[in-house]
Amino acid sequence: MLLWVVNKIIKCITNLILKIDDAELAMVPDEGPLIAAANHVNFLDAPVLITHLYPRKTTGLVKKETWEKPFLAFLFNLWEGIPIDRDIADFAAFKQAKQALKDKKILAVAPEGTRSEDGQLLRGKPGISILATQTEAPIIPIAYFGHENFIQNFKRLKRTPMNIKVGRPFRLNFSGKSKSKELMQDAADAVMLEIKKLLPEKYHGVYSEINVNDEGLIQFLD
Repeated sequence: MLLWVVNKIIKCITNLILKIDDAELAMVPDEGPLIAAANHVNFLDAPVLITHLYPRKTTGLVKKETWEKPFLAFLFNLWEGIPIDRDIADFAAFKQAKQALKDKKILAVAPEGTRSEDGQLLRGKPGISILATQTEAPIIPIAYFGHENFIQNFKRLKRTPMNIKVGRPFRLNFSGKSKSKELMQDAADAVMLEIKKLLPEKYHGVYSEINVNDEGLIQFLD
């Protein structure tokens, strides 16, 4: 009951300050484990995704510093967020993430590992590749854009558009390949390139220059 009430309140607030185009979230499967791989623009991404996918159970990897702020700690405890130490190989966080997928939740992951603030794509980190090798969970790419100017608009009492685009679900296929550090980075880049496809060109950031031979790495499920 508390989760329902809080999600309703957060959803109402975000819809009040943002003009959210969330129609493509209907493409997210209704059941089964799923890694939602998304770009990370600012602090609005997670609350919007979690509340707009509800009642689908959605959790995510969240920087551990979030729990230093009481209100955010309350929210992410309610949402069963998984604290991750970004400075180390956080095996405890990965264990919790794998359990969330076993429990058939959506696990939201930002391969970039940090906010861009301006919406420009940053280089993905290989953590998502490692998670994919250990769970074989399908991945669905999600892209956010338009709300990078939220703070400026909010100060002018202006609603900010936020666009959410959803791509084709896929799995990373490592069969017959040595899981080297280089391959893990190539796989992370392949995931980011699927996110790039959903974004207008002006947001491509570092992926304006980065390409990877993803033949065989990406196996679409539809």
